[in-house]
Amino acid sequence: MPRVMDIKEHVRKLRQFLDKEGHFPSYGQMLSLFNYNSKNAVFGVINKLQEHGFITKRKGRAVPTARLKGGVRVLGAVQAGFPSPAEEELVDTITIDEYLIRRPEATYMLTIKGDSMIEAGIVPGDIILVERGGTPKSGDIVVAQVDDEWTVKYYIKDGTGVRLDAANPKYKSIRPKRSLVIGGIVKAAIRKY
Repeated sequence: MPRVMDIKEHVRKLRQFLDKEGHFPSYGQMLSLFNYNSKNAVFGVINKLQEHGFITKRKGRAVPTARLKGGVRVLGAVQAGFPSPAEEELVDTITIDEYLIRRPEATYMLTIKGDSMIEAGIVPGDIILVERGGTPKSGDIVVAQVDDEWTVKYYIKDGTGVRLDAANPKYKSIRPKRSLVIGGIVKAAIRKY
């Protein structure tokens, strides 16, 4: 008689494995993890996990999604002006990746050094999420290589071409003399307090 699959239990075991080992288990490891005797049974679990959005397949391999890795609970909203009672109500569960990253394959992170973007809310020590491949619009914050030097600045298109502006009055605008390569558009800044 075939087993009834307890998807919650499989997810719990996979999360424990990910926490302990730091990687997704192989089919052989899942045999042991789920106490199965055949890789065909593991294949069935993989298909169910994919149906429920816990894994995806890339190049034929099972890869955990943010849903499997677990997330942070969104409990509601809180007033940013005058204090009001904040009620705890589970609204959703999301991961920071899911919230901030639209295209994971095109996104990378950089740590900020220097104070040229402080008035944009980007300070030394912040981590920025940068997405490659898009065409910046005037006013976007970009990571750019200007005349062989990398920087983070506002991308401004004007009547004489492109310039890069700092968000700190101590710094002058930069106009490329030889070359300008856009490394990506800044999508978010992360700060740890």
